[in-house]
Amino acid sequence: MTDDSPADSKLVRAKRRWAEEGRLLTGTTADPAVARLPPGQRLVRDWPVLDLGNQPLVDAARFRLDIGGAVRRPITLRFDDFMALPMTESVSDMHCVTQWSRYDNRWQGVSARTLIDLVEVSDKARHVIFHAVDGYATNVRLDQFDQPDVLLVHSWEGGPITREHGGPVRVLIPRLYLWKSAKWIRRIEFSITDQPGFWEGNGYHNNADPWLEERYS
Repeated sequence: MTDDSPADSKLVRAKRRWAEEGRLLTGTTADPAVARLPPGQRLVRDWPVLDLGNQPLVDAARFRLDIGGAVRRPITLRFDDFMALPMTESVSDMHCVTQWSRYDNRWQGVSARTLIDLVEVSDKARHVIFHAVDGYATNVRLDQFDQPDVLLVHSWEGGPITREHGGPVRVLIPRLYLWKSAKWIRRIEFSITDQPGFWEGNGYHNNADPWLEERYS
């Protein structure tokens, strides 16, 4: 993490205790084909703001996204380049490890599959590492990223993604807890090996499936 996002803040220490104590765990699992709301979650109507105490200012002029690693055609996208890519609209739910869920969010952005095709990901790649402007990082398997509902989103409910929610562009992986959907995305790295990120190094589960209640490691 950078100095702007302290790795040992009061918030982070509290979240580490949550992991150590197993806070919020119900000890149950559910089938997403049957149960829309994952175990231990509660519905909200707003979109709570959660971060590490810093909200970087990244306007369109400053935005840059590097995509590389185990790929054949690494690229750098400015905001205009990103917005010129084919766009996808979708509706999905989101689930935060802090126990809230919000249904039927309307998104617009670039699909993960468009980016995978664009950079020609190597057959050897198995993981995707997200690096944010504030130094935050998180990881998913390539098969989790390579899904039709995974997007890099710039719009929510018909308007631009706001700064506090990771705008102008953030990752959206609706099938996993929201910490995997990195805000203020700066770099996407396709990797042969796994590289656990910030929360994964602070007691949180490497996989993060809400229906399996994979909150903590």
